[in-house]
Amino acid sequence: MRMSELYPIGEKAEIGSYTFTEENIIRFAERYDPQRFHVDKAAAKDTLFGGLCASGWHTTAAWMRTFLAFWKSQSVALMQRGLKAPNLGPSPGFQKLQWLRPIFPGDVVTYSVALLSSRPLASRPGWHLNTILCEGVNQNGEAVMRFESGVLEFD
Repeated sequence: MRMSELYPIGEKAEIGSYTFTEENIIRFAERYDPQRFHVDKAAAKDTLFGGLCASGWHTTAAWMRTFLAFWKSQSVALMQRGLKAPNLGPSPGFQKLQWLRPIFPGDVVTYSVALLSSRPLASRPGWHLNTILCEGVNQNGEAVMRFESGVLEFD
């Protein structure tokens, strides 16, 4: 079974939500993006954000975590129906990454994915390159992040 057989081109699938707390915003930023508006609540007040906000990398990493949980559940559901889930491999990269608005403590981001295209790889028989649109919206329905990613699929 191929991704293109499971998901119609352009159809968005909600993959789950992630709640950004002050604690997890700071913990992530201290390790990976220690800018003052991500790690220091008081100092963040004097920035263009006006308060502590999540790193864009945090919002993107949360998408990945949510996608992996979604894909695991999808694979189990397919197996229970007697179907074999597509074998997804690594991503050869992403493009058009946009962090559209800040994420503040207490924000809940709901993530989605949509298949944009799928094509066989001439250099690797049995392999396909899927392009997916990855998005997140906050609890108010406002887009907060978006990117396109390649995902390898192979037999």
